[in-house]
Amino acid sequence: MALGSAPSAYAPRFDAGRVCLDLLATAHPGERLDGVGALCAWIGGAGLVPDGTALGHADASWLAGFRELRCCVGVLVRGPCPGDASSYGRALGRVNALALAATPAPVAVPAEGGGLVRELAGPPGAAALLALVARDAVELLTDPVARAAVRECEGDDCPLVYLDTSRGRRRRWCSSEVCGNRERVARHRRRAALARA
Repeated sequence: MALGSAPSAYAPRFDAGRVCLDLLATAHPGERLDGVGALCAWIGGAGLVPDGTALGHADASWLAGFRELRCCVGVLVRGPCPGDASSYGRALGRVNALALAATPAPVAVPAEGGGLVRELAGPPGAAALLALVARDAVELLTDPVARAAVRECEGDDCPLVYLDTSRGRRRRWCSSEVCGNRERVARHRRRAALARA
């Protein structure tokens, strides 16, 4: 990687294996959805809209909706807090309600040089985009095979979850380049300290 090209600590990540789990990653290590621009970048990066889709009509209410959905998905993926089954029920009800909205309608349009590209029939609204993520959460939570492959990162102080699709289901970290590298460096330092002692 060239000097100065390292990704920002707050750059959007899309390595969790599911859009709903990628949404959870927007809260760590700090708030990544810290403005409408950041949310629009996440929406595009997550593939909720085709490249070049205008999202200039997005506003602060979109941020509130995506943050609320993120919280609900987190409760559902991690399970209810001990003694607080009501939060799980509320989260499930909210995700189900959001999943009911109509999703953006794709259309095929001619591209330059021939072929077809995907565009949306009209500007997507927040409810339509939230429905895409909520439906992904419903699919994940109701698929026993996928649900069994959800793992929490073993990295120190990393609360991220991901879908383990690795051979043998032996993936340990949300990202080998981030948490995995940190763990390898820490292990090397421990061995070096023991060798010096």
